[in-house]
Amino acid sequence: MKTEPKTELIDVLVVGAGPTGTALAIDLTRRGSTVRIIDKAAHAFDGSRAKGVQPRSLEVLEDLGVLDDILAGGATYPPLGIHAGPLTIPWHMQSRNDVTSDVPHPNTWLIPQFRTDAALRAGLQRMGVAVESECELAGFEQYPDAVVATVTGPDGVEEIGARYLVGADGGASTVRKTAGIGFEGSTDEADRMIIVDAAVDVLSRDRWHVWPRPGGRFVGACPLPHSDRFQVMIRLNLGEEPALDEESLNARIHSQTGDKGFRLSDIGWKSVFRPNIRLADRYRSGRVFIAGDAAHVHPPAGAQGLNTGLQDAYNLGWKLGQVLAGAPDSLLDTYEAERQPIAAGVLGLSTKKYEGLAKLDPSAIKRGNDERQLSLHYRGGPLVTADAERTATLHVGDRAPDAKLLDATGGAQLLFDLFAGPHFTAIAYGPAAVEELTALSWPSAGAGLKKVAINGADQANAHVVLADITDSFARTYGLTESTLLLIRPDGYIGSIATTNMGRATLAYAAAMTPAIEAPAVPGIARKA
Repeated sequence: MKTEPKTELIDVLVVGAGPTGTALAIDLTRRGSTVRIIDKAAHAFDGSRAKGVQPRSLEVLEDLGVLDDILAGGATYPPLGIHAGPLTIPWHMQSRNDVTSDVPHPNTWLIPQFRTDAALRAGLQRMGVAVESECELAGFEQYPDAVVATVTGPDGVEEIGARYLVGADGGASTVRKTAGIGFEGSTDEADRMIIVDAAVDVLSRDRWHVWPRPGGRFVGACPLPHSDRFQVMIRLNLGEEPALDEESLNARIHSQTGDKGFRLSDIGWKSVFRPNIRLADRYRSGRVFIAGDAAHVHPPAGAQGLNTGLQDAYNLGWKLGQVLAGAPDSLLDTYEAERQPIAAGVLGLSTKKYEGLAKLDPSAIKRGNDERQLSLHYRGGPLVTADAERTATLHVGDRAPDAKLLDATGGAQLLFDLFAGPHFTAIAYGPAAVEELTALSWPSAGAGLKKVAINGADQANAHVVLADITDSFARTYGLTESTLLLIRPDGYIGSIATTNMGRATLAYAAAMTPAIEAPAVPGIARKA
């Protein structure tokens, strides 16, 4: 490792402009970090591939400012139509959940990946950052305070210096390989599934059609919203070689479904999937990180891969921003500690569901709370201390639920609207907690602090004053006494305090924030 680079430095170089990379670039840019994002492809991905966006990811995408485009580009999932001879049996793959005060987006959203990519790229473009296409990472070298990447592009070879480099460059990640990070797992070359985007004759668009066959073979056709196209999946016999020309695909479909009217045309994106189940042995090497498929690859069952990558980015983004602003470097180690166990659990879930398809197990196509990712948590992570308090319903490390309260004018106020943005949020519930807001001196560098007072008499120390007249917030958060909660920038609970509230909250925050350089004026914190 050399002593110092000879090039001007940006804050972060992101390699790979799929959903994980673009989400990370958006989060970093809104924190004031200087970011470049490169991708070796000439244009954005144009296939439907990862088409399910889970409720927790919808919350993330809303915070990143792209949810309107996501909702406009998709729809709720249709029920399955399982074809058994002349009969079509309806099957509800997932229940339709109602919107509640704590879960604003309760259902998985069906949207082809190319529209998710487009929404994220458009959001990044609005922030003044464009993906640099046809730029391929050739290698990098680490220094004590920087990484210098060698990139080949349309204008030749360029060296890009950055404080940190993040590889979101897929399962074949150049960043991961160059960093020497192991990628343990297996790939089953004999088990193959053809996936194509195509127009389909005769099929109704109100069902996800499935033709199950013995041995785990099946044909499926899922209608893609706001188009005339389907994502068609054909699982082959073990060891069977795929043929991807239109005539061969239609012959195979006719053979496996028995439906001579089912015909593909105008075929666009097509791919051959092999079960690839792998997890990186670490997510960090010095100033280099990996995220998304570069860190974990999954079977497609359960719609988990893209969502897990998005939430990798959401976890890493605020931590990079904080360390760039002066927070302890150890905060970056918590990225792997929090996210790797999540990926391991998701691998287990998606693998179990994929294996269930071969047995025609109905549970393999059922979608429930595990898939929605709302209950994923960081309770066992390094940012949760052994003496951390809890409420009747929540632990430190849990997702902070949404809630509907009343503002000072009597209007409705959603908590998620107050969480939105790159800041921390302190929620003081009850008079004693609201008084403790005075003690929350906050660093001038890094993410700011928004102070929210609920049911408190002293309003002078809060940026936002709310009333919980129906006790819905108290029930959801499990509160029975004055409590001060600190919500992390990624919407997870950073601390819960019922005694010595101000002091305890600042002690927990010290691991996540820069040091306070000078005494703060009592009762004043930088607004988010």
